[in-house]
Amino acid sequence: MPATTNYLAYDLGASSGRAVIGRFDGARLEIEEIHRFPNNGIPIGNNYYWDALRLFDEMRTGLRLAVRSGQTLNGLGCDTWGVDYGLLDAQDNLLNNPYCYRDPRTQGMLDEAFKRIPREEIFDQTGIQFMELNTLYQLLAQRLAHSPQLDLAHTFLTMPDLFNFWFTGNKTCEYSNATTTQFYNPQKNAWATDMLKTLDIPTDMLPEVVSPGTVLGPIRKSIADDIGISAIDVIAPACHDTGSAVASVPLSSPDAVYISCGTWALMGTELPEPAINEKALLHNFTNEGGVNNTIRFLKNISGLWIVQECRRIWEQSGKSYDWEKLMALAMEANALTSFIDPDHPDFGTPGDMPTRIRDFCKKTSQPIPDTEGEIIRTALESLALKCRYVLNQLEDALDKTLGDIHIVGGGIHNTLLCQFIASATGRTVLAGPAEATAMGNLLMQAMAKGQIGSLNELRDVVRASTEIKTYEPVNTSAWNGAFEKFQKLI
Repeated sequence: MPATTNYLAYDLGASSGRAVIGRFDGARLEIEEIHRFPNNGIPIGNNYYWDALRLFDEMRTGLRLAVRSGQTLNGLGCDTWGVDYGLLDAQDNLLNNPYCYRDPRTQGMLDEAFKRIPREEIFDQTGIQFMELNTLYQLLAQRLAHSPQLDLAHTFLTMPDLFNFWFTGNKTCEYSNATTTQFYNPQKNAWATDMLKTLDIPTDMLPEVVSPGTVLGPIRKSIADDIGISAIDVIAPACHDTGSAVASVPLSSPDAVYISCGTWALMGTELPEPAINEKALLHNFTNEGGVNNTIRFLKNISGLWIVQECRRIWEQSGKSYDWEKLMALAMEANALTSFIDPDHPDFGTPGDMPTRIRDFCKKTSQPIPDTEGEIIRTALESLALKCRYVLNQLEDALDKTLGDIHIVGGGIHNTLLCQFIASATGRTVLAGPAEATAMGNLLMQAMAKGQIGSLNELRDVVRASTEIKTYEPVNTSAWNGAFEKFQKLI
């Protein structure tokens, strides 16, 4: 094996996707983005879909560009967001464009599920937090709508598994993404088929579940011939993007907290086994699968989604702001004036987010933010306070005090948010790497190929390959007062 080995990672998020080359010399990892492409839900009628075929074509383009750059690849792997899926018929044709998790058809599905199975039983079997967007409620919505696709489906594949199938012809479901469905039992390491049968959701379509770091097989000959390459192994990293991100968090201690921050902010800690208890249920925490038999005990918080939507709405009205300008405007606004709950249903779907923020503040008898800077500051301070709120719940659910907070992902470029989180929580914040998901994906491929022996070794490579920035709390008394007001809102 050459001194430097090259891997290709596909990292697809809810707003964009990209292909990244990783060059690993055994101690350090260098990454290079070679292809970026947009991704967004597409409204058709009353529904919201992903353009899966275009996304796969963009992935093929990324592979072609990697090959043209002269890279000899030792493997490729894909990670995406969780919960969404495709259904294949008996001839392996995609039955429908995959729905986007923000599709409104799941509204009310939690209550429909609880009519059939108690909430406590669903949590006991799966350990997953209750969100209407979970795959369980998407499938229930299809069943209650009498969708013929469920009866025609021969194979269920989550989004990265669908792309892996198109690359290899092998139909499997990777563990970290399987757990996001809320019908996988992490204690039995098996699909929760009895629960699905109670909801009249077919179970014979569920494929074998494989662990992160599994070599799925060589790329299809038709793809290799089209691009002009020999066979490349397709490897399942943690195919859930947060699973790959958490794999590369350079944790300062076993009790450290992480936030994988982007469109979503996933806040939690790493555990050796699921924490399925009354407090975890009360606080709506989730036990998602991680790499090397770990559990990601975490909670979803609406991250920079609100800020992203504000920016989009302003661009539509002719006001184009780059991220640096928005942060500068926010810094000029008055501090700790008005707050929102980032996870309130008002902010969950695409739309006029600035107006929704103003309306929320008006309904809750707070000063109404007027300027762009005031709106962004309200959103960012509220996100930081929500992180403190979730941190308190996290410690309560685990009955222990946790340590420093590691923030990874693209959100670390928002230095204002990083400082706000440190000040709001009163904890040291360690920010980095920004490329956590891609690094976790690439290094899990290297582990699958025997170049890395353990999760600790993987994180040592991350530490050697990236700069970590430290933020300390400031003005904590003012933030403590703001948190008292914030708690009353939610």
